[in-house]
Amino acid sequence: MRLVQVTIPAGKRETVLKVLDEEGIDYVVTDETSGREYTAVAYFPLPTNAVEPILEDLREVGLDRQAYTVVLSAETVVSEKFDRLKEEYGEENGDSSDRIARQELVARAEELASSLPTYVVMTIVSAVIATAGLLLDSPATVVGSMVIAPLIGPAMAAAVGSVVDDAELFRRGILLQVFGVLLSIVAATGFAVFVQMANLVPPGLDPLALSEVEERLSPNFLSLVVALGAGVAGALSLMTGISAALVGVMIAVALIPPAATVGIGIAYGLPALAVGSGVLVAVNVLSINLAALLVLWYAGYRPEHFFRRDRARVATLKRVGVLVAAIALLSLFLGGVTYDSYQTATAEQDIRESVNTELADPAYQSYQLVELEVRTETEYVLFHRPETVVVTVGVPPDAPRPGLAEAIDNRLRTEHGLDIDVQVLYFEVERA
Repeated sequence: MRLVQVTIPAGKRETVLKVLDEEGIDYVVTDETSGREYTAVAYFPLPTNAVEPILEDLREVGLDRQAYTVVLSAETVVSEKFDRLKEEYGEENGDSSDRIARQELVARAEELASSLPTYVVMTIVSAVIATAGLLLDSPATVVGSMVIAPLIGPAMAAAVGSVVDDAELFRRGILLQVFGVLLSIVAATGFAVFVQMANLVPPGLDPLALSEVEERLSPNFLSLVVALGAGVAGALSLMTGISAALVGVMIAVALIPPAATVGIGIAYGLPALAVGSGVLVAVNVLSINLAALLVLWYAGYRPEHFFRRDRARVATLKRVGVLVAAIALLSLFLGGVTYDSYQTATAEQDIRESVNTELADPAYQSYQLVELEVRTETEYVLFHRPETVVVTVGVPPDAPRPGLAEAIDNRLRTEHGLDIDVQVLYFEVERA
């Protein structure tokens, strides 16, 4: 529910009140005595989704943009007329009562796109915390960095600016997004270099051995789903009043940790890590913008003036086309990584099955599998293939050793077409 306050210009009082009477709206009118061109101020409650059409009706009868309008959130309205108004705009029009007016939407988007100094500080702090969390392999710290990331505002500002044909808001949203992502990468790189030089992490630390970093090394199609969901949630939070802070965490999930991972890859000289995470960041940014744009357009948000709606529609369609094309191009990379991950996992499963099958042979009845390690080598930056399998078996001191490595190698070649090196390590086990 909203409480609307509008100033009424001289000569328009009866016309404005006639519109409110025809709509069955309760209102209170007070005289305006400041001596300016306004003669009265009207106050009236409205259902949330009735604000936009009522304000448009008032504009049509002469309530120009020079008159100020204030829309406030109202907790409770007790009125029979208001109840009928809720039914009219809720049931007859089939609209969601949670949908806010265009004017509120733009105001919220502008508010979320915070001032540049605040945006810079919060982005740097969140990137540094995310980098620390990744190097500590601490999921809790990584989540903490997402809470303070201010990235929801620019994405929503760009989407809103597009659908309502606000070029300045759209440009601000795009520039802040690009600047924020680059700033996150630079901050993460600088912090990762600093911790190495200051010996704040073990000298021999391998980032690829950290589970939090490894998760973002090889992005796949599921990453696309996360980003699209974040964009949808962001747009819905903006247009319905759901806590933007909570949804902002979801958007930060898709952007801050991958951007910090890019910085770690640059600092540690790991091109595969930097490229993989960089693609993930790009896909997520594009997907969030695409999802938010489609949700807001589908919700019916359009420019206030009719003659600008065609221009907004054309511009929005072009931007959707560009986003879809860019995502499709990057999705080829995601598809390749997804397929490579599937192939690698399948090969590892075949190797394990072959080793277990071979050890089930009566010739190895005294053998016990202790450990099986499949080592891969990197091809074309992010793509892998099995290179070596190391089998560690426990055997009694006097047990025969009838060529287990050769037997496993033959089985892998004939049954699965795998040409890899096989190493068998014997671990003597003495029981008493």
